[in-house]
Amino acid sequence: MYSSFKLGKKFAQYYITAANGKGHGIHSPFVFDFVIHVLNDNKKYPCYNLIESLRKELLANDKSIEVEDFGAGSAVIPFKKRKINAIAASSLKSKKFAQLLFRIVKYYKPETIVELGTSFGTTTCYLACANEQAKVFTLEGSKSIGEIASANFQKFNLPNVYFEQGDFKQSFPAVLQKINTVNFLFIDGNHRKEATLFYFYECLKKSKSSSIFIFDDIHWSKGMEDAWQEIKEHSLVTLTIDLFFIGIVFFNPDFKVKQDFVIRY
Repeated sequence: MYSSFKLGKKFAQYYITAANGKGHGIHSPFVFDFVIHVLNDNKKYPCYNLIESLRKELLANDKSIEVEDFGAGSAVIPFKKRKINAIAASSLKSKKFAQLLFRIVKYYKPETIVELGTSFGTTTCYLACANEQAKVFTLEGSKSIGEIASANFQKFNLPNVYFEQGDFKQSFPAVLQKINTVNFLFIDGNHRKEATLFYFYECLKKSKSSSIFIFDDIHWSKGMEDAWQEIKEHSLVTLTIDLFFIGIVFFNPDFKVKQDFVIRY
């Protein structure tokens, strides 16, 4: 993982050089449409307040739980016994990006969604509420964290969420066996190059031209940046959007020339 100082420098460079986040100067009709109707959709959808109230509850909960970590580990809280509010502060996707994921799902309406890295389930709730007709398969390694996530799904009455708890080495292949197509993929677990590329290539086997893959923390470390670069260069990837904290991948063959956009957000 990069130091906070190095990550800050990288973000500053990104912010200075990225394309305008309002759509000015973006010549791709598809990306311009994405910027106008998804990135800059400022509507306050009904589920926003409900899910953010859950985030506030988690951030206020100082109960300690025992956590098993099957991923790259936590650089913020390296201890097995952790407080719920500390985990929430360091691992939950921010309101800004969780609501962006909601809008992406709402706009493109993927039918089968796979999320690797449930945490306490706030992002999962956004994904499930964005398209109630979709099936959302979400995976979490830690049993104690997963128990809290499951309770949150019941609280929100989300019958379209299919939760799998356990080591991704077992749960990930099991989920892929259950589904025919990965229409939407969000990877927010095990921030290692090898693991990220493994998930990418396995889900690629079940992708369609309309599939959307999203990778979290693409600039988190040298390994994640290398993984992102390899993903961008894959022959089936026709368009990528780098928002610094997440990378978005499209496979639409109508894009005759491979395009990579870095957009300020």
